[in-house]
Formats: sequence, C-alpha cells, structure tokens
Amino acid sequence: MEFALLGWPEDGPRLRLDYRRFSYAGKFVTAKTGKTVLRDDAPLPPLDDERPPPTGGPESLPALAEDVVAAVAFNEDQTDPTTLWFRYVTVRNDRRGEGLGPELLRRTADAAAARGYETVRIATNNPFAYEACHKAGFEFTGRETGMAELVLERPAAEPATVSRETYQSGLDCYRDRDLGERERSFLAAREGADPPAMDGQ
Repeated sequence: MEFALLGWPEDGPRLRLDYRRFSYAGKFVTAKTGKTVLRDDAPLPPLDDERPPPTGGPESLPALAEDVVAAVAFNEDQTDPTTLWFRYVTVRNDRRGEGLGPELLRRTADAAAARGYETVRIATNNPFAYEACHKAGFEFTGRETGMAELVLERPAAEPATVSRETYQSGLDCYRDRDLGERERSFLAAREGADPPAMDGQ
C-alpha cells in the first residue's frame, strides 16, 4: 500500500475519483484543499452500478485515479494556523472494512506533524466514522459543529489518550439521534466498551 501526499491546500491538488466507487468523489476535484491518498495497483473489481462512468469536466482535471483506494482532503483552520482540519475521508466501496481509513488518517497526521502542525481535527456525522477516527488516535472533544457533527482531534505527532468515558460520551450523542437499525445495532454492541485499539498497534 503506497501513501502519497498529492499536495497541500496552497498547491491546489485535484483528484478525480469514480463517483460509483467512492463517497464524496466530487469533493476531491476542487483545488481548495490538500490531499493524501493510499494507492494499490490490484485490479479493480467489476461494478454493480449501472450509472454512466464519470466524463467531461475541465481539461485541467487529472485522469480518473483508478489505483486510489482511500483519500483525505484537508485544509488549515482559518483561525488557528497550528491546526489542520481533515474535511473529507473516503474509502473505495469494495475496500471498506480493511482499516484503510484509519491508516490514511494516521499517515496524514504524520505528514501534518512533519510540516509543523500541532493538532489535527475532524468532524464525524455517523458512529462508523467516529469509530474509525478513534482507531486513528482521535478523541471526542465534547464539541459539535453547526451540522451536528462530532468534533474529534489529536496531537498531530502522536495519538490521543482516550478514556472510556470520553469515548462513550460521543457514542451517547449518536444514541440520542434518530438512527437506522444498522447504526442502533452498532451502538448497542459498544455500550460500556473501551475505545477501540489503534489499527496497526
């Protein structure tokens, strides 16, 4: 698995992902965020999606990135130049559940630390993303965005030390929401549990 830093926000990197294989694919076309990816040259599996492939767009867009299996878009906090926000995280549909999201978050945090950032931050809108962020060393801050996303952060250079109480307090925020059966089952299975171990640890 190859990690690649495509560029920092000021570099204006663009990434073209297949919207049939990735959530948030359109968010990676913009040049306003930095981007990192994990690449794997394994053959793409067949698609069970009858929508047409992505076409068109400005000639300046790169070719469709068929070797990318996970991507993160990020930008500097507008009020704190020591903090980097991870804005969008996506893993190719057929590779979900392999720990690629947490791995890419950790490696991007390492790159941020090497560039001098002190803190990396992310907002999650579902308990699955919340869990994945904990596997990358993030901790719930107790804050929410105006869009009811939970804000998590970690020191850029090292994972956060997370208590059971802090971890569960974030899950409780989701438990108070109107969720589907899959999310409710996920939360029930984690009732009273310790935070997950970091992937790869």
